[in-house]
Amino acid sequence: MLDQTGLPRRVIPVALVGSMMDLPRPIEVPGLPQDMLGRSMHDLRISVTDRCNFRCTYCMPKEAFGRDHAFLPQSQLLSFEQIARLVEALKPLGVRKVRITGGEPLLRRDVEHLIEQLVALGGIEVTLTTNGSLLARKAQALRAAGLQRINVSLDALSETTFRAMNDVDFPVAEVLRGIDKACSAGFDSIKVNMVVKRGVNDHEVVPMARHFRHSGHILRFIEYMDVGSTNGWKYDSVVPSAQVVRTIGEHFALEAIDSNYTGEVAERWRYLDGGGEVGVISSVTQAFCRDCTRVRVSPEGKLYTCLFASQGFDLRPLLVGDASNTEIRGRVAAVWRARSDRYSELRSEAPRLSPRIEMSYIGG
Repeated sequence: MLDQTGLPRRVIPVALVGSMMDLPRPIEVPGLPQDMLGRSMHDLRISVTDRCNFRCTYCMPKEAFGRDHAFLPQSQLLSFEQIARLVEALKPLGVRKVRITGGEPLLRRDVEHLIEQLVALGGIEVTLTTNGSLLARKAQALRAAGLQRINVSLDALSETTFRAMNDVDFPVAEVLRGIDKACSAGFDSIKVNMVVKRGVNDHEVVPMARHFRHSGHILRFIEYMDVGSTNGWKYDSVVPSAQVVRTIGEHFALEAIDSNYTGEVAERWRYLDGGGEVGVISSVTQAFCRDCTRVRVSPEGKLYTCLFASQGFDLRPLLVGDASNTEIRGRVAAVWRARSDRYSELRSEAPRLSPRIEMSYIGG
């Protein structure tokens, strides 16, 4: 007998070949699978490369990702066809949004061809997160491929601050040009993400707000997080989102507005004069684990159920072999049904996991 996902209700395969962790025993749940905390799967984030041309100090510091760092060889990356097959297999589990991440995803050659394949599957929103360095030259091709939305990481407008944070002396003007090119290509309401770190770029909060007011784009401020094991995270460096909102409110009147959908990570605020909106992502001070609907896949095919995971499940043998979509779907469903991750809610009482998967490897 099958449930609404097309999976056997009583028997689901659980032996994952080449897994990094033992798969949990399946849980009999009718309908779309939910994890142990009642959360459904909705967002699939796929990292297409572990490489990046920036060395942002909060993500890929040069001390850990220097010239001799061993990135994944091209031969180990999932092909676009394998990625598309994975997405097709997981759609019946409830996946409705796919975000292409990295590393820097625009470093992956011809990534727009992957976008085309994913869009052709139908029924999913396809988005991409980029540092903007290559966006000016790729925006038109991405739009033509059917990409629906772009998020751009931008941590400062000050040339000195921005170059110091990306640590490769990259000019802020080129990222701004990329945003303009994307807008001209037809991308509306581009989301601009700023990670705020105390004593580093917190003085840029108001200039960033002022710059993107009335632009049609949505600026979001992200609390500096303890992702991975290399960024030297300390709580003292976190600027709470509430402080960010107060700081902006001292210059521009704001009012809170409702979220767009259940599980949205950003709290939304609107300028009272009609200047648009800003958002804050408070994964440190106001954890939102209870609504987390995200699952992540690394460039070579490992599945992670949390941004702060220390281990994952290897799907590559299934994707490069002759496993059917039903088998792939059943094994991922088994992982999801055993999921109980809520690291951000337990951060202060749980021992630090070590080593953690780096954000540059599985995306933000």
